[in-house]
Amino acid sequence: MKRISILACALGLAWSQLCAQTSTTEVLFETTKGNIRIALYDETPQHRDNFLKLTKMGSYDSLLFHRVIKDFMIQTGDIFSKKAKPGQLLGSGDYDYTTEAEFRLPKIFHRRGVVAAAREGDEKNPERRSGASQFYMVWGKVYDDRRLDYTQQKIDSITDGQVKITPEMREVYKTIGGTPHLDGQYTVFGEIIEGLDVVEAIQGVAVDKNDRPLEDIRILKATVTKDLPAPPAPKATPKRKVAPKKRR
Repeated sequence: MKRISILACALGLAWSQLCAQTSTTEVLFETTKGNIRIALYDETPQHRDNFLKLTKMGSYDSLLFHRVIKDFMIQTGDIFSKKAKPGQLLGSGDYDYTTEAEFRLPKIFHRRGVVAAAREGDEKNPERRSGASQFYMVWGKVYDDRRLDYTQQKIDSITDGQVKITPEMREVYKTIGGTPHLDGQYTVFGEIIEGLDVVEAIQGVAVDKNDRPLEDIRILKATVTKDLPAPPAPKATPKRKVAPKKRR
């Protein structure tokens, strides 16, 4: 099992972003390919709380990784995939609510190993609100400066120049890798702290024309292994002392 943030910090890399996120919650995914443990960022509380809620509801149990693209990402969370037939087109299953975007650039971005929320496209969803249940785990590629310069031009055209790849982000994309063209467009809300090798194995499987794996890869069980602290118990109201009645 690989712990990206710990590895990066241990190497003494000058990427403060990798060591700066805070997490008080974790979720374990037991899959047919192995276990994946995710730490949820406190900096994206709406997405964190929604993910915890769905996990506790059992919403992710038995779902498929329905969309897999090599050197890009693996996606799951389609609620219709639980009983999907072989070859069935998936990707539309979700609950009927969305979550407000929580972009936290340049601190949190699409480096390899992060977890981000899927969503409807900009045409129907100009506010880039996240869907309820579907999410993806980033694998991506390692970039050089030329490709990053080209990617920045594409990002500028999509975000009106509001999203920039900082020197620190650039260094991460040139060494660890990721999917920089998604920055500022999809909310990143967590990272894989164990099981990146499982993600690597899944992203390399054979798929059909719709990017669905030919052999089903399933989440067997999702469990919250580290939850938010329980709210403090309300303080007891002190009893009012009643003075004894004086005898006349």
